[in-house]
Amino acid sequence: MAEEQKQKAKVGTVEQTSPGEVKERLERIKVRRVQRKSDARGNKRGRDKDRDELDTRIINIRRVTRVYKGGKRMRLSAFVVVGDRKGSIGLGVGKGSDVRSAEAKAINYARKHMVKISLKGNTLPHQIIGKSGAAEVFMKPAAPGTGVIAGSAARAVVEVAGVKDILTKVLGSDNSINNAYATLDGLTKLRLTRS
Repeated sequence: MAEEQKQKAKVGTVEQTSPGEVKERLERIKVRRVQRKSDARGNKRGRDKDRDELDTRIINIRRVTRVYKGGKRMRLSAFVVVGDRKGSIGLGVGKGSDVRSAEAKAINYARKHMVKISLKGNTLPHQIIGKSGAAEVFMKPAAPGTGVIAGSAARAVVEVAGVKDILTKVLGSDNSINNAYATLDGLTKLRLTRS
C-alpha cells in the first residue's frame, strides 16, 4: 500500500511533498538568505556578543521643536553614554520622532566613536580638570572603597568607563550634555606615566 501511494505521488520525475515539508524548506531557504545578506554586508555572526557586553546609560531625553512654515514639528533628542566598564567609553546624541529611534541613533553613534581611557586599578592615575564649553569637571582619584562621588552626568560617564573610586565636582554649568563631554575630555587626558 505504501508503494502504491509513492507511485501515485510521483508525477513524471517530480515528487509531490506535503504542505508541512514545503514550509520547512521555505524556512530553511529564508534563514540561508538572511545569513548570506548579513555576511555580504560585513556583519560577522559573533559581533552581537560585543554589543551585549556594552553598558548603556541614558543621560537625558528632551523634546526639541523645530518651527516650519506650517507650524511646529516636535521631535525627541536622546543623549546616551556607552561603555564596557574596562576603559572604553563613547557619547552620542540622537534625534528621532520617538524615543526608541532617537535612543538607537544615539547608541549607534556612541559605539562608533568610542575612546580608550587610562585607569590605575579602579581609580584615576592623577587628578585632572576636563572642559567643554562653560562646563568644567574636576576629577580626583580616591582611596579604595570610596565609591563614585559625582553628579548625574559625570556619574553616568565615570561608571560605564569602569571607575569605581573617584571624587568629582562639576563646575561652571548645569548643562548635562556639556558636563558629560567635559568628563570625557578629562578622562581622555589621563596618562599613566608623566611625560
